[in-house]
Amino acid sequence: MRIPVDITYRNVEKTDALETLIQEKLAKLDEVCDHIMGCHIAIEQVHTSPQEGSPYRVRIDMTIPPQHELAVVKSPNEGGQYDSLESVIRDAFDAARKQLKKLTERQHQKVKHHPEQVTGGIITQLFASEDYGFIKTLDSQDIYFNRNSVLNDDFDRLTVGTGVRFFVVDGVEGPRASTVQIVDKPGVSSEKVEEHHVDVPNGWGT
Repeated sequence: MRIPVDITYRNVEKTDALETLIQEKLAKLDEVCDHIMGCHIAIEQVHTSPQEGSPYRVRIDMTIPPQHELAVVKSPNEGGQYDSLESVIRDAFDAARKQLKKLTERQHQKVKHHPEQVTGGIITQLFASEDYGFIKTLDSQDIYFNRNSVLNDDFDRLTVGTGVRFFVVDGVEGPRASTVQIVDKPGVSSEKVEEHHVDVPNGWGT
């Protein structure tokens, strides 16, 4: 899981159980969008009166390239049911996941309708058992991608030499491919492929 995360606690004790829950929920966000640039989570206790409902508030702020900001806030309702902190965290992440899914769907549609905005390349390395690989672009850059980057669940159709188009986004460890789409080869199952290298055709990238 590659999401850069900043978590703050206010009047709430940080526990291993809470950290585990948050990491599990972050992994679910990563399944929806593999190029989240940043995520800030604020967890706080805003009151101590049971009559005012759940005392907890959870806010999640996410940054998604190119310039998208998503925010979710789950707050206690006066006179409402007393929700546990774990329940408020789950509700906040569920709402964040829905927002993120809508955004990524719009981005995928943009790829389909505006192909001139994407970069072309070929698969040059594929590590199928570890769900990632590398694409060589027209200017000879090697760009990382993983299973979650590939549209239409087509990762298993990829082979070395498959032509693709994609967006290049800034990841934590450098450029990476997003919304990878097969363009010129149907591909075959790469179930038995572990690691492959391919000689780049003469003139590639020149």
